[in-house]
Amino acid sequence: MKRLIAAAALGGLIATAAPAFAKEGDVIVRLRGIVVAPTGGSDSVQPGFPTGSADVGAAFMPEIDGTYMVSDNIGLELIASTTRHEAKGRGALNGVEKLASTWALPPTLTLQYHLAPEAKVRPYVGVGVNYTIFYDSKAGKDLVAAVGPTKVKLGDSFGYAVQAGVDIDLNEKMFLNLDVKYIDMDTKARLTTGGAVNTTRFHLDPIVAGVGIGMRF
Repeated sequence: MKRLIAAAALGGLIATAAPAFAKEGDVIVRLRGIVVAPTGGSDSVQPGFPTGSADVGAAFMPEIDGTYMVSDNIGLELIASTTRHEAKGRGALNGVEKLASTWALPPTLTLQYHLAPEAKVRPYVGVGVNYTIFYDSKAGKDLVAAVGPTKVKLGDSFGYAVQAGVDIDLNEKMFLNLDVKYIDMDTKARLTTGGAVNTTRFHLDPIVAGVGIGMRF
C-alpha cells in the first residue's frame, strides 16, 4: 500500500509540474551518465595472426550535450564525451587478454524531431553523423609479453548515427532524460612490432545508452 501511495504521489507530481518544454530559439543542456557498448569485433589480424581477432569492451562515462531548437519540433544536438576502451584477443590471440587500449572522442551531431513538444512526456527521434578520433592508443601488457614492444595506431572513423529518447518534466526548468543511440563506427588498426606490421579493422558500431538531467535556457 505504501508503494502504491508513493507511486501515485510521484505520478501526481509529474502531472502537476509546470512544463519544461523548449520552444524555437531555446537551448537545452543535458548531463547524462552513459554506457558505450560496442556491438562488433574485429576482422582477422593480418598477416601475422590470420585466425586471430579481438573484441572491444564497454565503457562508462559522463556526457554533456547541447541542443538548439530550430523550431518547436526540430532540434540540433551535439554531444561531447570521451571514453576509454580495452581490446581482448580472440581466436589465435585468445590468451592475450590485455591486447590494446585506446581513448575515443566521438562528437556526434543529430537532427532531432520532437514528437510532442508541449507535453510533459516528450519523445524524440534523431539522425545524424559521427566523427570519432582515437587517441592515446597503447599495446596491452599481454601483447607486449607475447610479441615485444608494439606501437598501436587507430584511424579516425566517420559514420551515421540514429537516436531515440524522451524528456520527462520534473519542474518548469528541469527534466529527466533517457536516450539511446546507435553509431556506425569502424577503424583500421595498425600494430607495429619492430619491423613487422599487422593490421585489422574494428567494426565497433556501439550502442550508447544514457540517463540524466536536462535544463532549458
